[in-house]
Amino acid sequence: MSLQLDFPAVLERWPSFLAGAALTLELAFFATVLGALLGTLAAVGRGTHNALIAGACKVYVETIRNTPLLVQIFLVYFGLASLGLKYSAFTVAVAALTINVGAYTAEIMRAGFEAIPRGQIEAAEGLALSRLQIYWHIILLPAIEKVYPALTSQFVLLMLASSVCSQISAEELTAVANYIQSDTYRAFETYIIVAVLYVILSLVMRAGFWGLGLVLFPRRRRLGTPL
Repeated sequence: MSLQLDFPAVLERWPSFLAGAALTLELAFFATVLGALLGTLAAVGRGTHNALIAGACKVYVETIRNTPLLVQIFLVYFGLASLGLKYSAFTVAVAALTINVGAYTAEIMRAGFEAIPRGQIEAAEGLALSRLQIYWHIILLPAIEKVYPALTSQFVLLMLASSVCSQISAEELTAVANYIQSDTYRAFETYIIVAVLYVILSLVMRAGFWGLGLVLFPRRRRLGTPL
């Protein structure tokens, strides 16, 4: 039995593939930005002396990190619907991905915060810097710089994990592939193309984060330190 591949029959659907890839990047962009903000706030919350806030942040992080992403997506999707709140699949997907990546970002950022020497903060206080200046220049930016490679990898993984959003009919790349393979009956060829596209999207995201790192952390660029 010989395997006969028919890529032209699948590649003629290239506009659909491109649309799905574009939506995947759009999902990843919004979830990355919102998840980074949520995760940073949760990391700050876990480090506060307020037991209620710290406990709530810990429960959030541990709950999300110990449940499957698909279950979280279904909980958001059906939970909002049961409350009479109807949103598009894209909005629900962004919300679920944000909640998910926010928990992992919180742990990464917490490690970054803990890596900042206490003496460095005390020195800044001795120079009479404001609390905002200390937090931005002495704590937040150095913490992000220390964990930037881990954050980059986590956000790329988020983009790849967005494939499960096809289960709620979000028209991202995997959902498009499901439609195409069911229409052309060329599943093997379809998913080979999708795999290649995901590799390309990953490289595009990594290149984007590398460029962003050069802007945020020019000192590393001068020293030639890899981001």
